Amino acid sequence: MRLKLIISYDGAPFAGWQSQAGGDAVQDVIEAAFRKIVGDRVVVQGSGRTDAGVHALAQVAHAEVPDDSLPLDAWLRALNANLPPGVRIMRVTRAARDFHARFSATGKVYRYRIRNGQVLPPLELGRVWHVASPLALGDLRSAAEIFVGEHDFAAFAANRGGPIHSTVRRITSITITEEAGLFSLRFEGGGFLYKMVRMLTAALVRHALGKASLDDLRGILRNGSPKWNHVAPAEGLYLEKVLYSGTKSPQVLPSEPV
Repeated sequence: MRLKLIISYDGAPFAGWQSQAGGDAVQDVIEAAFRKIVGDRVVVQGSGRTDAGVHALAQVAHAEVPDDSLPLDAWLRALNANLPPGVRIMRVTRAARDFHARFSATGKVYRYRIRNGQVLPPLELGRVWHVASPLALGDLRSAAEIFVGEHDFAAFAANRGGPIHSTVRRITSITITEEAGLFSLRFEGGGFLYKMVRMLTAALVRHALGKASLDDLRGILRNGSPKWNHVAPAEGLYLEKVLYSGTKSPQVLPSEPV
């Protein structure tokens, strides 16, 4: 039986989504929960990697379990009973045999949260990027317009060490809202390169702070140089949603971690 899992997690204690030698990734603790239930390893395949410290509201994964292990309606309670409190399975459904959490995906939605003001409320520690200097919503939106559409984002991606087939990606929309000093930046696209959302967020903020002009950002995007070397902190980034067929999204696989 193939299970489809919707997973929410606090990324702060973990070395990202993908399994690590030290067993301190989100994938590791979920596979450990399956092992306790089934008695053997169950490989959990996620829709893509998130970096250390990045949170998820609705990561998607699939796993193959023996048909005679547990009834479908028992998996949600059983998994959560064996997971740390910072990781929760929000939903478990039976998936089609050809469903693949990564390769069936058509896009992703990421949200970045910025708390703007002199004082960071303590309950938002580790959940936002605290920017003390004033930010203007209009300045953030003007910079965001530069990056919407299909571009070569080579200058706005970090090198993880492995080969990348292409650095061209399409961003469908960047929506920015603000309420009482809390800015929410929503990025939707067919796929994102390593640290791309965090680097774009830093670019928007540096423009709003008067440290990068719109022409600077256009030139770097167009020419692929100089390499953008400003990255927003991981704690403000959330994987909000994974898109599949039937959902509005460009048809490009999300192949790189953010």
